[in-house]
Amino acid sequence: MQLYPAIDLKEGQCVRLKQGEFKEITVYSNKPEEVAALWQSQGATYLHLVDLDGALAGRSVNNKVIKKITDTVSIPIEIGGGIRSEEAIESMLSLGVARVIIGTKAAENPEFIRDMVKRYGQDRIVAGVDAKEGMVAVEGWEKISGISAAELCGRMKEYGVRHVVYTDISRDGMLTGPNVEYTKRLTEETGMDVIASGGMSSMKDLRLLYQAGVQGAIIGKALYEKRIDLKEAIEAFEKQDHQGRI
Repeated sequence: MQLYPAIDLKEGQCVRLKQGEFKEITVYSNKPEEVAALWQSQGATYLHLVDLDGALAGRSVNNKVIKKITDTVSIPIEIGGGIRSEEAIESMLSLGVARVIIGTKAAENPEFIRDMVKRYGQDRIVAGVDAKEGMVAVEGWEKISGISAAELCGRMKEYGVRHVVYTDISRDGMLTGPNVEYTKRLTEETGMDVIASGGMSSMKDLRLLYQAGVQGAIIGKALYEKRIDLKEAIEAFEKQDHQGRI
């Protein structure tokens, strides 16, 4: 299972929100590139970035910081937040990012993601499926759409998408545990690389996802609050895959 330490960016700082609420904010560092270097030094093999300002503005806002991060670490990075055009994808890839996550645009215009997968390939384009009570949320989680997460994932699969970041908004930043059941369902129904996001709070949560056959997990607040030790988690869940699942 691939683990993704998360770095959420707001006004150039590394922060965490609760349930996506911008008024519920905690600043952890004003040098996100140092946080990225820390996670890499602890064995991280992939990083997950979110441009929170970009998610609200509908365009990338933290380019300078993103470039600092890609210059600082040697491991691949995926990023989401406000990536809603081909120009935005090009811009992120030119900064040295390995994969871009498309959320709002995937829900509102699924054909766009189909075209982008054709153009850039399965490994560059990730669908971001953010849901509240099973229904997809868009525009920085400010609006709930009329499509279910399962339905959107099914459509993404048809369009050639392989990687999906599935976030249960009600659990995000709450340390209440991920929605294992729904993530497992999406993984089994679609056969896609579903990456769980939202609520990761302990090694037990990671173990449940791992045992459910989920392909990836994003860890944010639990790392910053020292509830999960990244080195230990990588040893237990990433390296086991190379030796066969336990």
